[in-house]
Amino acid sequence: MSRIGKMPINLPAGVSAAVDGNTVEVKGPKGALTRAFSPEIAIELNDGVLTVKRPSDAPNHRALHGLTRALLNNMVVGVSAGFEKRLELVGVGYRASMNGAKLALAVGKSHPVEMDPGTDLQIEVPAPNKIVIRGIDRERVGAFAAQVRMVRPPEPYKGKGIKYAGENIKRKAGKSGAK
Repeated sequence: MSRIGKMPINLPAGVSAAVDGNTVEVKGPKGALTRAFSPEIAIELNDGVLTVKRPSDAPNHRALHGLTRALLNNMVVGVSAGFEKRLELVGVGYRASMNGAKLALAVGKSHPVEMDPGTDLQIEVPAPNKIVIRGIDRERVGAFAAQVRMVRPPEPYKGKGIKYAGENIKRKAGKSGAK
């Protein structure tokens, strides 16, 4: 049996869940999330504990078992604590700012790049070279952070670009001088 899939999910105080067939709705202090899961996997709610069961040991059922449990856990953590990604801009003149509800990036292009995060994400720019993305949906937070990073990915020679906080950029040696 899946080690991840067989672990029960305890609902913290202030979080409630409703299971309707293969659709689960989780509500908490930060908001509400709804997701439809595969009808082959059984999701049960008993006394504030979500459990996931699979019908057989077939490879597709084993794969869906752990995936379903992980997605449910992300929903519970999201509505109770939320998720965040931190990004850093490295380079002379590289800076970020908020232009209304949009994120404006000046990263060496001919014009500032504006990105609209949508209504479900909160963007904060505590310093001109730091960006914090917060939200309750782990998938949306990670996807938007990846979109921001792809505007100017870090390059391997000087490390200039947008990188995740704590990300280690593998450096390459530059050209060697004439011999």
